[in-house]
Amino acid sequence: MLTLPNFLTLLRILAVPVFLILLNYERYGPALVLFLAAAVTDTIDGVLARLMDSKTDLGAALDPLADKLLVVSAFVSLTLLGVLPAWLFILVVTRDTVILGGYLALYFFSTAPTLKPSMISKVNTFFEMMTIGLALATETRPDIPVDPFLVAVCWATGATAAMSGTHYVYTGLLWFQRNPPPNDAPPKA
Repeated sequence: MLTLPNFLTLLRILAVPVFLILLNYERYGPALVLFLAAAVTDTIDGVLARLMDSKTDLGAALDPLADKLLVVSAFVSLTLLGVLPAWLFILVVTRDTVILGGYLALYFFSTAPTLKPSMISKVNTFFEMMTIGLALATETRPDIPVDPFLVAVCWATGATAAMSGTHYVYTGLLWFQRNPPPNDAPPKA
C-alpha cells in the first residue's frame, strides 16, 4: 500500500539520479539543497509512519534502501570528484558490503535475523550524512574554511563505520551460533 511515508521514501529514491546528475556537473549548491531535502524527508517519513500508525513492510524495506542509495552514491561521486578521501569511501562501502554479505549468508545458511539498526549504526549514519553535507557545503562555498571540521568528521565517520561493521559481524556470528542450520536441511535457493 502506498502510504504518505512510503510516497516520501519513493521521492527520496527518485531524487538519487537527480542528485548524481547535479554532482556530475559540479552543481554543488543545488545538490546540497536536494541532499538536505532528502535528509529531512527521511526524518519526516519515519515520524509520519509512527504518528499515522502506517508502518508497512514496503516502507521497512524501502527506507533503508533509499538511505543506502543516497549515501553510497554520494560517497562514490564525491570520492571520484576528489572531494572526499578514498580511504573513507573504502571503509563505508566495505562496511555496507560486509553487512549485506553477512545478512545474505545468514539468510541462505541459517535463519535470517530481524534487521534493526544498532545505536552505533545510527551514529555512523549521522556522521555519514554530516560528511556528505559538509563536503557539499565546502564545495559550494570554498571561501568558508570548513576543511578542519570536515577532516574531523571524516575521521569520526571512518571510526564509526569500522565500529558498526565490527558490531554487525559480531552480532551476526552470535546469531549464527544460536540459530545453526538444521543438519538435514539444504540451503535455501
